[in-house]
Amino acid sequence: MLENKEELKSKILYRASYRGSKEMDILMISFVKSLIDNLSLQELKELNYLVNLDDEVLKNIKNNILSDNIPLTSLVKNFQSFKI
Repeated sequence: MLENKEELKSKILYRASYRGSKEMDILMISFVKSLIDNLSLQELKELNYLVNLDDEVLKNIKNNILSDNIPLTSLVKNFQSFKI
C-alpha cells in the first residue's frame, strides 16, 4: 500500500511538471508540491485525476468555471484559491 502511494506521488509530480505550457507547469507543480505529502490515498487519486485534465479545463477550473463532470471537491476548491 505504501509503495503504491509513493508510486502514485511520483506519477503525479511528473505529470504536474510536464503539462505542455510553461505557465501551467509552474502552477501545477507549485500546487502539487504544496500539498502532496499530506494527502490520503483517496485524495492522491483525486489529485492524479486533476493533474491529468487538459490545460484548458484546468484554466476553466481556476477561473471557477466547472463543467458537469468535474466535482467540486475540497481539492478543486484548494486549486481554485491557490496562489503562487
